Amino acid sequence: DIDKQTQGKFRSYTIDITYPLAWGREGVEAKLASLCAESVDAIRGGKNILIVSDRAVGPTQVAIPALLALSAIHQHLVREGLRTTAGLVVETGSAREVHHFALLAGYGAEAVHPYLALETLASIAPSLPGEVGADKAIANYVKAIGKGLSKVMSKMGVSTYMSYCGAQLFEAIGLDSQVVDKYFTGTVSRVEGIGVFEIAEEAIRMHRAAYGTDPVLSQMLDPGGEYAWRVRGDEHMWTPDAIAKLQHSTRANNWSSYKEYAQIINDQSRRHMTLRGLFEFRIDPAKAIPVDQVEPAAEIVKRFATGAMSLGSISTEAHTTLAIAMNRIGGKSNTGEGGEDPKRYRAELQGIAIREGDTVGGVIGEANVEVEQTLEGGDSLRSRIKQIASGRFGVTAEYLVSADQIQIKMAQGAKPGEGGQLPGRKVSEYIGQLRHSVP
Repeated sequence: DIDKQTQGKFRSYTIDITYPLAWGREGVEAKLASLCAESVDAIRGGKNILIVSDRAVGPTQVAIPALLALSAIHQHLVREGLRTTAGLVVETGSAREVHHFALLAGYGAEAVHPYLALETLASIAPSLPGEVGADKAIANYVKAIGKGLSKVMSKMGVSTYMSYCGAQLFEAIGLDSQVVDKYFTGTVSRVEGIGVFEIAEEAIRMHRAAYGTDPVLSQMLDPGGEYAWRVRGDEHMWTPDAIAKLQHSTRANNWSSYKEYAQIINDQSRRHMTLRGLFEFRIDPAKAIPVDQVEPAAEIVKRFATGAMSLGSISTEAHTTLAIAMNRIGGKSNTGEGGEDPKRYRAELQGIAIREGDTVGGVIGEANVEVEQTLEGGDSLRSRIKQIASGRFGVTAEYLVSADQIQIKMAQGAKPGEGGQLPGRKVSEYIGQLRHSVP
């Protein structure tokens, strides 16, 4: 009890964000209006901690999505000039991942109680490896969420949770402008979509799936397919079929298999897997430009440049292939922060060209490649963009002189994840030598 533990300094009030299933989707707007009015009454009645809770969800009660309910209350209190007089705590079973907590924080939650996640951890703790007890499992989860939030905030240059709370550092995709203006006021939204009734329909659909009457499915959880591809689950851009065709095409050097793979990937737009899949070209024949006035493809590709991926994060074969391909079309490959073997550019700087039939192993040493690649006359293994990072791996005067462009990395871009931290098991003697690192 917050009131007792703080000797009455914090006076809490619980706001139930569930409503009768019988109200249907039309009931969501009335309930949201009721929540806003209830929050104002509670504050004016002397409460200074509002607990936004969906614990009352049940067979006849459906919960409004916690983020929608929270933001509606937060925005209403801002408009009423009462937001700074009370704290908002969200008690929800829907918060599981770092992103969920980040969204709730960004739209006003000073604290989040993910009761269902904690209860689940306590339930499965006995089956976890290493004799992890419930308390340890919960502590690990809370620690992981905290670290994740720190990363999310640091990407935006935010140092403290209270600076992030209510900052709304997000952009909405797929929400109707009326929903954004009313319940997520101030959020940027360039691509509109569903309204509040469609949001309610989705909540009701999930509720019926959870409280269905099917004697078999009532005791089973739908895996959903959010994290991994599942039959009849959520759509994924990477499917087992696409991966199999890519692997077969590369291992067997099969061009027809690669075309099948490319067709699957290109079909993502037609399957509405990407934003660009929702767009169509506006073609006006009257404004057509003669082909002889259009820049040829051979000139356009010279502006192409690869991302900065260091040798070590990708294999020697992949790193050299990118350089060869970009040099053939006149584009630019990027070394990444891991340096580059001087043998790849030293001969070129001395005016010695690669001859037809030379191999990558013959240039940099056969011991440094696992899969040999035959080169064409005039090929170049030199990355035209040389990156310098904080570690200055492999950076020498010769390395810099061999660059057409020098890229200075100010911050790590490979996020989420642990970009910039190469696992020790991947650091071979060759990679260590290129980076001039000390064992």
